[in-house]
Amino acid sequence: MYKGNKILGIIPARGGSKRIPRKNIKQLSGKPLVAWTIEQAKSSKYIDNIIVSTEDEEIAEISKKYGAEVPFLRPKELAADEAKVSDVVLHAINWFERNNEFYDLLVRLQLTSPLRKIGDIDEAIELLFSKSAEAIISVCEVEHHPYWAGVLPEDGCMRDFLKPGTVGKSRQELPVCYRLNGSISLAYVNYLKNNRSFWGKNTYAYVMPRERSLDIDYEIDFIVAETLMKNSKKH
Repeated sequence: MYKGNKILGIIPARGGSKRIPRKNIKQLSGKPLVAWTIEQAKSSKYIDNIIVSTEDEEIAEISKKYGAEVPFLRPKELAADEAKVSDVVLHAINWFERNNEFYDLLVRLQLTSPLRKIGDIDEAIELLFSKSAEAIISVCEVEHHPYWAGVLPEDGCMRDFLKPGTVGKSRQELPVCYRLNGSISLAYVNYLKNNRSFWGKNTYAYVMPRERSLDIDYEIDFIVAETLMKNSKKH
């Protein structure tokens, strides 16, 4: 709880994964991938209850082993490729409210972002209040500046490829750009209900460094994550 607000932490973890089969329970530095996010959430000073939302019984059992609650198995249609995170989150909220359990804030943690720090979760919650915001979404600085990207026409002519004024400028001369890193999203429950999204007019950014923003999507990302974890332990 923070400033009188009851906070639910939710970790979506579907069973299907096309690029890496069973990715969400694949071993990373001696633990299933989902375990890293569960343990981070459990160490938060402010989150009152941590649940894993999954349709998969094996993921549910592993999640319970590492200390998360799995109060329901979500419907199969909310585990399909086209399922939206907002629908998964609202399903959880509605389940709790039908069972007479109510929360003021919801924190959604992406389990494929195992390099976040516990402090990132709590600082994002604190930022919500310091900004008088209604939602927070985590971002990081882009790896490749978008001003150096463009759309190519069929003939490959680069006449209009870059924005006017970009040619000849160094990265330091360009404005700093950020991207969504997927790691943390949080909002007031009523805001989520009204917007059906973490996005809205009163959503603010929580900036994370790139080294904590890795999103595990390919096999090589596991190797990168393990390397970064080993290096962080040395310092």
